[in-house]
Amino acid sequence: MDYIGHLSKDRKLGRVVSAQEPISLKARKNIPLRLCASIMSQQLSTKVAKVIFTRFLELYDGAEPTPQQIVDTPFDKLRGIGLSNAKALYVLNVAHFALEHGLDDKKVRKMGDKEVIELLTQIKGVGRWTVEMLLMFTLGRPDVFAVDDYGIQVAMKKVYNLDDTDKKAFKQRMVEISAKWSPYRTYACLHLWQWKDGA
Repeated sequence: MDYIGHLSKDRKLGRVVSAQEPISLKARKNIPLRLCASIMSQQLSTKVAKVIFTRFLELYDGAEPTPQQIVDTPFDKLRGIGLSNAKALYVLNVAHFALEHGLDDKKVRKMGDKEVIELLTQIKGVGRWTVEMLLMFTLGRPDVFAVDDYGIQVAMKKVYNLDDTDKKAFKQRMVEISAKWSPYRTYACLHLWQWKDGA
């Protein structure tokens, strides 16, 4: 994997990467649905997020719903799977936006990372972090750095012995360190998450 050699130039990250199996990125289909899943997982553990998403799919007999099917789902049914009022509204916002803007996989795949962020953060309830997760895990983009992700912050604080008392300066330092990882920042994030969960 060519990313390993590049990331190993950073000695501290190199130690994290070399202790793990190589990672490959996969692109997945159904961008509107993945965006809904990303909203559902906000501020939840991976385990709880999975349970809620499984319940969500069960509303459609286990199949992946289209934006139209989501729009047609009664609000109480969405609340019934464990979504808060706000999250249920945000999921509906995504489905409405997908229908109004013809949000299909083909269209989004042709766009650059920044364009995707600008387009999708127009949706109420979709922030930058949510779109960054989509770029990494659905579009399989190799060079995304999620500076606001709590797991990445925890991992980098330990690996690089960073002080996070001043949040702004801390994030600035994270961005500076990660600049050296380009064009493989997604891989670095994936390894840091694994390291945090294992450490």
